[in-house]
Amino acid sequence: MNPSKTLIHLAAAACVSLTTGAALAQQADWPAHAITLVVPFAAGGGGDTLARLVAEPLSRELGQSIIVENRPGAGGNIGASIAARAKPDGYTLSYGTNGTQAINHWLYKSPGYAPGDFEPISRFTVIAAALVVNGTDDRFKTLAQLLDYAKSHPGELTCGSAGNGTSSHLACELLNQMAGIRVMHIPYKGGSAAMTDLLGGRISFLIDVMPNVSGQIAAGKLRALGVTTPERVGSNPDVPTISEAGVKGYEFFAWDGLYAPKGTPTAVLDKLNAAVNQALQRPDVRKSLESRGAVPSPTTRQSLADFGAEEYTRLGKVVKTAGAAID
Repeated sequence: MNPSKTLIHLAAAACVSLTTGAALAQQADWPAHAITLVVPFAAGGGGDTLARLVAEPLSRELGQSIIVENRPGAGGNIGASIAARAKPDGYTLSYGTNGTQAINHWLYKSPGYAPGDFEPISRFTVIAAALVVNGTDDRFKTLAQLLDYAKSHPGELTCGSAGNGTSSHLACELLNQMAGIRVMHIPYKGGSAAMTDLLGGRISFLIDVMPNVSGQIAAGKLRALGVTTPERVGSNPDVPTISEAGVKGYEFFAWDGLYAPKGTPTAVLDKLNAAVNQALQRPDVRKSLESRGAVPSPTTRQSLADFGAEEYTRLGKVVKTAGAAID
């Protein structure tokens, strides 16, 4: 072989070795500085609250600050798109939900990203929702009373939601389908507007996640007639499930978790998964989440990938049956 070519090959091999070694060293040192967690929802909302409740103990596990960056808009699509395009080095992570990882891809014509643009890390929680009415509405003390009224007065009752295709909308549509009732859907531009009208007596009921309604239930401003999970919620044990209260088999829940841009090193993903699992084992963290109706449910990376795929299909069927779509 030509000596000059041999030297070139040796130099190239040395460069590859040095580059690989540097990359491995960087992964071993990760995290060397603060991490940004993109939350694709407005500050102060239910999703933002849950994300911050996990981000704080997670930062302690990792030994680095986690900066929460709220990038709301388009049902979470804007923030998710930004996170998907970030450098896959472990320093930009994404807070994902059943909306951003499943529903939006059936609801929006062009969400701006695909589920495959992310590396799943771990689920955070499974989040119950509750069917709530105004606390002063004496017509409905139980779900059976509401269902009986809806059957005898088709189209009269109204169910508010945070907007077309949102979890609160799909939960209402599923109730219509499974209970054999016809309730008018009233979409709002956000959950807070729907809540304002429910408290003001302008809509009949709302099915929303527990973190958004638990405070109003505790204050007596809302009355919970049923929760959407298969089992009762520990923070409100006296509230029956919708299934046991009259709509057998009804089940609808939200969930959230941690994701990274596609291509993030496996070593970093594994370290993040272990840190999330440790953070969610802390008694104070579990108590704080459970008090809001969010049950800590960490997973392996593969389990979250499998679960996400199942949810993508399941929720897609609900969206199509509801006929919800946003251009």
